[in-house]
Amino acid sequence: SGTIEAYSSETITVKKKLLKEDKKTVITIKTKNEDLQLPVAIKGFKGMEVVYVTGGEFEMGATEEQGDDVNEEREKPVRTIRLDSYYIGKYEVTQAQWQAVMGQNRYGYEYGKGDDYPVYYVSWSDAQEFCKKLSEATGKKYVLPTEAQWEYAARGGNKSQHYKYAGSDDPDEVAWYNGGEFGTVHPVGQKKANELGIYDMSGNVEEWCSDWYGKYDEKDTDNPQGPAEGYVSQRVYRGGAWDDGSAYNCRVSSMHGVSPDGAIWNSLGFRVVYLP
Repeated sequence: SGTIEAYSSETITVKKKLLKEDKKTVITIKTKNEDLQLPVAIKGFKGMEVVYVTGGEFEMGATEEQGDDVNEEREKPVRTIRLDSYYIGKYEVTQAQWQAVMGQNRYGYEYGKGDDYPVYYVSWSDAQEFCKKLSEATGKKYVLPTEAQWEYAARGGNKSQHYKYAGSDDPDEVAWYNGGEFGTVHPVGQKKANELGIYDMSGNVEEWCSDWYGKYDEKDTDNPQGPAEGYVSQRVYRGGAWDDGSAYNCRVSSMHGVSPDGAIWNSLGFRVVYLP
């Protein structure tokens, strides 16, 4: 509390414990003419939950349970990949989390709006900027998952039951897609989690990965970072989405690429990886 005189400025530092029921934090400054409602910029990250993924070895690509109708060029041959341990977002990054870190809303939430809805209309560069700001605010290293990290987590890591989708062989149990629910994004965490307790890695919104979209070096098997460059400069996205006409793209090995800055659409978001 205090007095701010007209035509002067003052920096005010406020510490407030955030509660689960807090939707936003606002300071009210009373003046003679009006009450000013000032939103507080939250340093750090509100509401982030991550899941520890124990490193290990797995078969990446079109393994037997993925079926015969696969992308021959990208999903084959199957490769044995070895990964160090890491943390990955339990949920896709939400609109409230985006607001807290970036200080602004995205445009065009006509396909689903709310604190617990995943953020979408996000380019690869937007997602990278989010990770940068989150890292600066927390002093921790947040990044987009590599394609290998994404697939290993989607498959259930060292607890994998070798499902076709992230947590089930029945896409309707784990994924929002056109076959299960038409016409909208859904709040995160509404379907069944996978073996690691991670939600929505099949369906809801597609998710950016850090890798270039291109042909992999079959010898690059230890913590692979992907190709050195991509087909027509595309980046990888994974997981399928609410507007897919079938569950085909929701498979754990399904992979696609698109321009990192040209792709800003209503079914493309991301989740983060935290590197200890």
